[in-house]
Amino acid sequence: MNVQDILNITQGKLITLSADLSREVKGGCGADLMSDVLASIQPEAVLLSGLCNPQVVRTAQMADVAAIILVRGKQPMPQTVQLAEEEGIPLISSPYGMFELCGRLYQAGLRSLEMPVSGDDACTCND
Repeated sequence: MNVQDILNITQGKLITLSADLSREVKGGCGADLMSDVLASIQPEAVLLSGLCNPQVVRTAQMADVAAIILVRGKQPMPQTVQLAEEEGIPLISSPYGMFELCGRLYQAGLRSLEMPVSGDDACTCND
């Protein structure tokens, strides 16, 4: 699956117009805590998030994310768009919420690229 396929499935609007729509996407991850993204996402995933500040792009760049989808039709700040353009990361806004987007992408054949978080940093229900 590539970024163009993701755009079609999510009924997304491409915000970074210079993005490479042919880039391959191997799976997905949905998160709003960027520490969770850094701890659990695998490379070449699409990241679904409700965050639309530059930090989401910086995190995506460090984690080798293939594209970012902003959920619920959110629109990023100009600094976020500029950073995504500079880093070559497709930035997409979709009208759907995170739960529905995850379901749509999974149903279309995109698998999860989230690894379990374990060790001393992992939260438990007792915390």
